Amino acid sequence: KLRVGVLQLDIALGDREKNQRNIEKWMASIPLTPDIPTAIVVPELWDVGYALDRATELADPEGSGAAAFLGGLAKKYGVWFAGGSVLASTGGGFVNRAQVINPRGELAAYYDKVHLIRLMEEEKYFTGGKKECVFPLEGATAGCVICYDLRFSEWLRTYALKGTEVMFISAEWPTPRIDHWKVMLQSRAIENQMYVVACNRCGETEADKFGGASMIIGPWGEVLFEAGEGEEAGFATLDLEKVSKARNFLTVFKDRVPEIYGTHIK
Repeated sequence: KLRVGVLQLDIALGDREKNQRNIEKWMASIPLTPDIPTAIVVPELWDVGYALDRATELADPEGSGAAAFLGGLAKKYGVWFAGGSVLASTGGGFVNRAQVINPRGELAAYYDKVHLIRLMEEEKYFTGGKKECVFPLEGATAGCVICYDLRFSEWLRTYALKGTEVMFISAEWPTPRIDHWKVMLQSRAIENQMYVVACNRCGETEADKFGGASMIIGPWGEVLFEAGEGEEAGFATLDLEKVSKARNFLTVFKDRVPEIYGTHIK
């Protein structure tokens, strides 16, 4: 079994220290079950939010500061952080980087957001990632993506074809399109027969209001947890056998006909 959690938080724009203090406060207050491995996901750009116009000033080199911070908490509480992205700088510019931290406090994997959303002007600041992030998690095969990636069903199907059983998603998804968020999370879980653990931010900036509604969804599309609109933590214990049972019962992957789908749909 695997316990997963979402830490739905408001994010102070451009204020890394305040956001770190908030995560520390929540981690100290949530009930943890040491006998079951636990993986927690926090929102997209949890460190500074969409302060992209200050990227040069605020960016975390390779995300190393954020990884060290989450690593300290992971080690202290004996948990994984599986996603939650930060504004990171690399040799090639800036990236929206989700990090996977193991209970020893080590950076186990990372994912740079592939699909950049023009509505948030990401393409003006970020370099898009070029590869998926599939990683072993306490006997499960897990993956992570970020926010807008959710709209690209072919991208999440790529993960499923690589064996992903639990998909972690961090987001800053706005309230006006929160219905899309809920429907697509369930759709991705159902069509890929996998667990989806999705953490959205809440709160608002001058430009946007964010809808919360973080969710944990089973491989048949069943909602195991759904948050409201404010700051909230939620957990569920996953039975990974349900993934293999779903895939063996309704043999979607065996019944695909990829040779007629076309490899370059434009």
